[in-house]
Amino acid sequence: MIVLGDEYKNEIKKILGEDSLRYEEMLNDEPYRGISVNRLKTDADSLLAMLPFGTEKSPFYRDGYYITGDTEGIGKLALHHAGAFYVQEPSASSAVTLLDVCPGDRVLDLCAAPGGKSAQIASCLGGKGLIWSNEVVRSRAQILLSNFERVGISNGVVSSCYPEILCTRLSGFFDKVLVDAPCSGEGMFRKNPAAVSEWSREHVLSCKERQLSILDSAAAAVREGGILVYSTCTFSHEENEQVIGEFLSRHEDFEACEINPGFGRRTELPCAVRITPLEGGEGHFAAKLKRRTGENTRFDRPAYGSIKRDPAVALVRKELEEIMLELPCGILTLNGDKAFILPEGLPDMSGLGVIRGGVLCGELKKNRFEPAHALFTAFSPSMFRRVLELTLSDPRTGEYLRGMEIDCDLPAGYAAVSIEGMTTGFGKCSSSRLKNKYPKGLRNL
Repeated sequence: MIVLGDEYKNEIKKILGEDSLRYEEMLNDEPYRGISVNRLKTDADSLLAMLPFGTEKSPFYRDGYYITGDTEGIGKLALHHAGAFYVQEPSASSAVTLLDVCPGDRVLDLCAAPGGKSAQIASCLGGKGLIWSNEVVRSRAQILLSNFERVGISNGVVSSCYPEILCTRLSGFFDKVLVDAPCSGEGMFRKNPAAVSEWSREHVLSCKERQLSILDSAAAAVREGGILVYSTCTFSHEENEQVIGEFLSRHEDFEACEINPGFGRRTELPCAVRITPLEGGEGHFAAKLKRRTGENTRFDRPAYGSIKRDPAVALVRKELEEIMLELPCGILTLNGDKAFILPEGLPDMSGLGVIRGGVLCGELKKNRFEPAHALFTAFSPSMFRRVLELTLSDPRTGEYLRGMEIDCDLPAGYAAVSIEGMTTGFGKCSSSRLKNKYPKGLRNL
């Protein structure tokens, strides 16, 4: 049972007023759970018809749904492996709704791990434009990269860089920037009761200073006329309204955007919304700001251009043509022995802690090309010469996800493995069998 301390009770009463008692009662209810549909792989109607658990529409995002009923092992479902959806607390999806991402936008997710909001952004982009996802903690950035590959993001960059360095170097480059800032986590109390005992006023105030520093850095990356959305998963007035108020007071080139999102509760700021368990989410705050036009914030740095024109690139291209019916748009290049397809229009990425730019196609090993898992998950089955099409009811689906060799009535060579029309991985066909290439770290054990 969750029991709140008197100091926190006083703080939450200032924010929720008479609703604070109901909020306190709800802390002992089960937390909300949800998913977001990944349009890079499927559509909502198709996915919902295949899910083995119930859902209800969430108000926070066009493709967000509550999970209803008891469901365990969602991460082991074939549809999850295929990247059809991302498991995400429902109210966490609200910030991307305010960001209003459109195909073709260049978007920065500055504090991105583990990747739920980046997956949403990529889904909204539909393969057009750019999603740059940054996480300063390197180990968390690796988790972010794994989720990039699972949901099939081809027009993206994953980096691990300090915000002040990244945003200064990419000054004025992005149409839209999301800062989902580290916070005191008051919206996590039902999911993680231990967070209750870790709460303190001192921690709230230290979070506020860190948040302001990150937000100050993020401002530089927004082009003139561009959008900046700030969000947290906490209720604290200091970490939310005060952060926005202080940011606007020292950044006169930004203004508040009045919003009417249709969810959550209004705040004292017309540009912000707060969500608590009373409004159907674990807890979120989001505010929308705009950079005024007329400032000199246009990105004027050189674009990425280090394309290696050597026999190795020609070899990779030839090998890719054996695997794919058509090569994806982008810049085919090598970094050491690894081959990548980079999105068009990338800036110079040197010195920005880039872990992955674009799609890792594969690796040259002693003049032999070995394709990478990411090459297959990033593109639809229709782009590959050989495709093993599996369904949820096919016993080979479970066998493939466990790393087993399976029957495969296809010509010899590398083949994409598709589950319900979504490329999930690959294998190598020979003598009516498919040698499994599904990464060991992803397999169902």
